[in-house]
Amino acid sequence: MATQKAASAAVDFARIYSSLGLGKETIASLQAFRKRHLDAQRLNAQYASQPTTLDFAHYRAVIKNKAIVDEAEKLLGEFKPVTYDVNAQIKAIEAFEAKAVAKAQETEAKIDVELKELQATLANIEEARPFDELTTEEVGRAHPRIVEAVETMLKKGKWTVPGYKEKFGDLNLM
Repeated sequence: MATQKAASAAVDFARIYSSLGLGKETIASLQAFRKRHLDAQRLNAQYASQPTTLDFAHYRAVIKNKAIVDEAEKLLGEFKPVTYDVNAQIKAIEAFEAKAVAKAQETEAKIDVELKELQATLANIEEARPFDELTTEEVGRAHPRIVEAVETMLKKGKWTVPGYKEKFGDLNLM
């Protein structure tokens, strides 16, 4: 028990929270759990230090009805604590843990794929030529939708881009 207390005292939970990158809600729930655990340990130690024996001779001297004290002593002697089978709860916890681990691994795989995509995008951005060096043919090859829109506008006889004057103003000198 002493080594457990020393180990828990030596753990720097603030560093663990920050290094794992946990969210605020997760950190709050972990801190609440730690507080409840420490309170339960404190209460357990407090009650374990108290005496657990009863002085029936004292009660026989105080209470006039000795049969009640005899019956209480008999009931206490026959008392057997009930044992609970916690295997069902343990199995439920293990199943929850397995689901959580599987979900975490799935999330890790998704993040790895997204990270690779972002690294490829970043490499593409770094290798790309500056915008002012691009030609209209290269832009058209990169985004065929632009070429289709321009061809449609030309077929309909539209020579201006909708919203251009509102955004950039009219540059006509005449």
